[in-house]
Formats: sequence, structure tokens, C-alpha cells
Amino acid sequence: MNRVQNKIHNLKEKDAQTLIMGGAPAVEKQKAKGKLTARERLDRLFDRDTFREIDRFVTHRCTHFGMEGVEIPADGVITGHGLVGGRPAFAYAQDVTSRAGSLGEMHAKKICKIMDMAMKAGVPIIGMNDSGGARIQEGVDALAGYGEIFFRNASASGVIPQISAIMGATAGGAVYSPAMTDFVFMVKETSHMFITGPDVIRSVTGEDVGFDTLGGAVTHCTKSGVAHFACEDDEECIDRIKLLLSYLPANNKETAPRALSEEPIHRLCPELDTLIPENPVKPYDMFDLIRAVADHGTYFEPHSLFAPNIITCFIRLGGRTVGVIANQPKVLAGCLDIDTSDKASRFIRFCDAFNIPLLTIADVPGFLPGIQQEWGGIIRHGAKLLWSYSEATVPKLLLITKKSYGGAYLAMSSRHLGADMAFAWPTAEIAVMGAQGAANVIHRKEIKGADNPEAMRNEKICEYNDLFLTPYIAASRGYIDAVIVPSETRNHLIDALDVISSKHETRPPRKHGNIPL
Repeated sequence: MNRVQNKIHNLKEKDAQTLIMGGAPAVEKQKAKGKLTARERLDRLFDRDTFREIDRFVTHRCTHFGMEGVEIPADGVITGHGLVGGRPAFAYAQDVTSRAGSLGEMHAKKICKIMDMAMKAGVPIIGMNDSGGARIQEGVDALAGYGEIFFRNASASGVIPQISAIMGATAGGAVYSPAMTDFVFMVKETSHMFITGPDVIRSVTGEDVGFDTLGGAVTHCTKSGVAHFACEDDEECIDRIKLLLSYLPANNKETAPRALSEEPIHRLCPELDTLIPENPVKPYDMFDLIRAVADHGTYFEPHSLFAPNIITCFIRLGGRTVGVIANQPKVLAGCLDIDTSDKASRFIRFCDAFNIPLLTIADVPGFLPGIQQEWGGIIRHGAKLLWSYSEATVPKLLLITKKSYGGAYLAMSSRHLGADMAFAWPTAEIAVMGAQGAANVIHRKEIKGADNPEAMRNEKICEYNDLFLTPYIAASRGYIDAVIVPSETRNHLIDALDVISSKHETRPPRKHGNIPL
């Protein structure tokens, strides 16, 4: 073997040593839990044979506590780039089989390096988190590593899509990087996120709670809203990440790729003519409307388990990616509350950052009343929704199907907050409040002094219904651009998108506004 061949042989040996990660026993332990290894996760994410690893031979520099003799393959994190659905992306996967995937100085530097590269290239970054946390032996260097990552999360926000997959333990300071990204995926039973674990909580507060109840996938998707997706296993998690990426542009200077389809762009949706029930108090499912107008009747929904009285999802209209925000009459009558305001506001700001047009579908009786809502800051949280719609400069479409009352009418992307085109069905009711409440306020004295107060109240309710609970007064003022036949909704939306897709809007120069966080 000549000198060159010997060097190539040595390289292959080093590669092979790194590829075994933390060794066969550690790998088998990972698989016994139903989890993929870090390398298997990256192989599933990227198109076949496109992944190219970066910094495979990086090693730690710690000499404390006997660490000078400890080898950690790839320093516990695998980084690189490849193609996802034929489009470039960067990713990293923490390797829990190698020193528990703990984060130290060089581990963090590897992550920061590909985050910087993703920013320069203008492509998404996907992080797969599965780590025992900070490498304690490295002390402040480990803390500095987290800080460097957080700084880059903030810098990349609104520039490139950032996606986090929690695929194992993520605790303490490690949870903040995922929380700063655009979308968080979790795996049921095998992934957890919390600042302080069950043992610490038990010792400090006396509360007894399990890992899953405290910080599992379902908890964070239903209660805290920290996570957007709760997946059954690693495979489903990665497949859903790939599907999400197919809806998104690579960066904030591009638009999402337009999907080709054999489906007719213009078509009627006859089922929508009978969607609104005759009984005014009977709810309907807003997803029936979304499926009817969307290409192929499909949608992709983040935060499906959190604040279900409002829907946020991606659809395609004529091949274009569109972000949908819609009240769900089946849950709390579609009322707005603290959680819906936060959920919708974040989604609106993401879509606006990445040039994704917005479609708002309103059927909303108002903000949810109650002491806890008021004490919890519904004023501040509701203001986020007003702010987000007002600030967004992407094309904004509004469709009002039924109720749209009071401040909630304004908050759901009204013309007054910058909607570019506003449509209403003939069943729409646009008013300060519902007829019963309005009659009690306006005609209080007449009702009280009548021989038959109940009959007088019903008469005044009917008067208010006939006069105000229609879309035509708003249309006469130009606040609604067109009252449309429900079955023609898809065609109106697509034509509106075609004409305003080139919209360009500038705002006064400023460093940034002060959103009421």
C-alpha cells in the first residue's frame, strides 16, 4: 500500500469509527426505546444520498475531571446539509448515544456553524434535539454555547425557516432554542421539555408529577402551546417536517414554490351553499369550508390541539401556499380568547415574514367573557392579534360567513386593519353585538314599560335583525368588497390572489414596533 492509499485507508477507518457513534450497546439501548439514531434521523430527513456531513472530526477541548482521555464521536452532534424534496436545507441531530448528546463548547460551535451557513445560503435549518443537557465538566463554556445558539435563533428569525424536533430529553436552558424557532415537533412518550424536572419540582414545591404529564408532547401541544405537533414516533415526526417544508419558501426573499396540479383552478363548491345551518344556534365545522376551497381538499395544521376555537393551517389555492386563520364555531362558538390570540398572532407573523398570503375566515361572536380572561390579560393578548394583522403587509383576504360582532369583527382582519379584499356570504351578520344584547341596550326603557315586555323584546330583536344583522350595511360603506354566493367562494379567493399577489406595501422606517407581548 503506497503512501496515498495508506492515507485514504486511515480516513476510511476514522469515518467508520465515527459512524458507530456511542457504540453498539448505546445504539441498541436507543433502538429499544423505539427511537431512531441521530444518523438514521438525518438519513430519513434528506433525500437519498444527498446528505453531506460537516465537522465529523471535531472534538472537545475539555481537560477537567478526566475529560482529556474521553473521546466523543462527532462531539455528540451530527451536522450537515442535503436536499429535502429536492430543495436544499441544513440540519443537525444530537447523538444521545455519545456522552448523552451533552452540549459543550465544540458541540455548540458545530451547531452555530451550520446556522451561519444556512443564513448565508438562505435555506431552512432543522434541529433534532435529544440531549442530556449542558456538559457540566465544561462549565461556563457550555453555557456560552447555548447563548451563542440563542443569539443565532433570534438573528435568523424571519429570515429563514427554523424547525425544531424534540426527539428525546430537552431540559433546562436547552428548551429555549426550540422555543425561539418557528415550529416545534415532539414525539409522544419519548420526548420531553421542561425547565425543571419532576424531581426538582417535588423537592421544591411538593408537587408530584410524571415526565409525560409535566412536559410531554401532548401536554405541550394542548396546555402550554410550546409545541405545534405531537407525533406518534420518530418516523412520523420527520415525515411531517418534510411536508411542512413543502409549503414554505426557503427564505424571506422568496415565495413558496407553486405546486402543479391537474385539478381545475376554478371550480364551484356547491356544498357550501348549505353549510350554514338554518338554526342560528347550531354550530358547523369550519374544516368543511377549508376542505371545500383548498386544492385537493387538503390542509396542513400546526397547533391542532391548542386553542381549537381558532384554526391556523396552510392550504394551497391554485397551487399557491396560503395561511388560513379561521374561527371554529364548534368550539366555544369560535370566541376569541387569550390562547387563540397568541396562537393566531404568531401564525400571522410567521406568514408575513415569509411572504405567505393570509386568508381569514370569520365567524366570531366576540371575545370570551370571564374573570379569568380579564385577569389573564385578554386586553393585552387580544391586542397582539390587532397588532399582527395591522403590521402584516402580505396579501390579506377576509371572508365573513356568519357572525362578526364588535371588537372581534375588527380583530379578525377587518378592512380597517388592512385587509386587501373582504368578502361576505349573504348569511353574514356584521354588527356591534348580537340582536338580543342590542335590543336590551337600545330599547331598555321601552321593553321595561311595555304591557308585555317579552313580546316587545322579541319585536325589537326582529327589528334589529332585519336592519343590522346582514352584510349589506358594511357593503354599502365599502367595508365589504363583495357579497358572494358561498359555492363561488374558491373562485373569488383565487381571482383575488391573482390580482394582489404582486402587492407591495412599505411602512414608515423604524427599528421595530413595541408589540404588547
